[in-house]
Amino acid sequence: MKKEVAIEKPLKLIDRSEIALVGSNGDNGYPNIKAMLKMRNEGLRKVWFSTNTSSMRVAQFAKDPRACIYFVNSSEYEGLMLVGGIAIHQDAETKRLLWKEGFERYYPLGVNDPDYCVLCFTSKWANYYHELENATFDVE
Repeated sequence: MKKEVAIEKPLKLIDRSEIALVGSNGDNGYPNIKAMLKMRNEGLRKVWFSTNTSSMRVAQFAKDPRACIYFVNSSEYEGLMLVGGIAIHQDAETKRLLWKEGFERYYPLGVNDPDYCVLCFTSKWANYYHELENATFDVE
């Protein structure tokens, strides 16, 4: 698979995906997986999520920012794993960037709720599988 093709197809997969499986490292040394809503992405390089500051996942990323995320299209046997790190953002500007109407249900104090935070995943490399082909490449 040529690199140009390897980037085009996984980019289409991530752009149309609403859910990502997010992997973190648990305190016991075992990996943890959680399905999370993808709030936005910047190509394959950055993927943004929002969650509760008090969540187990945020505590894990505060201790160990290494992470992977996985997007899947099960009807096409297509998958994309991105490996990199997650940064936790609690500044007002970043929180406003992802705020959606209806979030008050989860964050009653609004966009400035201290239990609302943003996670920004930054990719280092990727593995893409589709049509019996597997490609691993750096994400620039």
